Amino acid sequence: MDELVSIIVPVYNAERFIKETMDCVRAQTYPCWELLLVEDKSSDKTVSTIEEYIEANGENRIRLIRQPENMGAARARNRGLAEAAGRYIAYLDADDLWVPEKLERELAFMKEKDAAFAFTGYEFVNENGSGTGKVVRVPETLGYRQALKNTTIFTTTVMFDTAKIEKSLLEMPIIKSEDTALWWKILRNGYTAYGLDENLVKYRRAGKTLSSNKLEAMRRIWNLYRKAEGMGILNSAWHFCFWAVRAVKRRV
Repeated sequence: MDELVSIIVPVYNAERFIKETMDCVRAQTYPCWELLLVEDKSSDKTVSTIEEYIEANGENRIRLIRQPENMGAARARNRGLAEAAGRYIAYLDADDLWVPEKLERELAFMKEKDAAFAFTGYEFVNENGSGTGKVVRVPETLGYRQALKNTTIFTTTVMFDTAKIEKSLLEMPIIKSEDTALWWKILRNGYTAYGLDENLVKYRRAGKTLSSNKLEAMRRIWNLYRKAEGMGILNSAWHFCFWAVRAVKRRV
């Protein structure tokens, strides 16, 4: 019997892309999933777009969960985590896309490696979802010390096995760059992240204002070293240099 995968999507003003994102989940070759769309008080037509899509497709695997107020992506993901029924947890951003084999390939990989935490390669795509040719390769494994200098793990690629890792450990910290802070927290607790070096995800760069603002990204990562990880200035600077070089390489 197939194990249920709970796919958690924080949704805010995603009217433009959310249909395509739901389509890519419904196109998965692995059929045993639930899609939890945690709507974070959008001001556009996101809610009605989702409701109309669910009704038109008779899709009972998609659940719309509405936040009482705008609370940010970390809290939205944590709400989805609390309501998830699946053994496996996967994250997907509302404007990103999966290739049809993503769930099937990553699940098989996790079982092969007996992994609690896995991530995959991905490709940058433009606003229309067309590939730019820039594919990010991922290492076979990442431990805590390695991950501090290598933020290759991208949120839309990750999967967790809650039979091997407590759900409470998967709660995202309420801090900027909460996804990276979560990876570090998990790895700091003795887990290893296993990388599946296959291009299974399309990372749409358009509209990701925080990620595309390089100065803001640098401030956020520096803040993680100093506050989330409690590092001194010299140790933070050492790791930051490695992070910066790898971040630039991924985008050129």
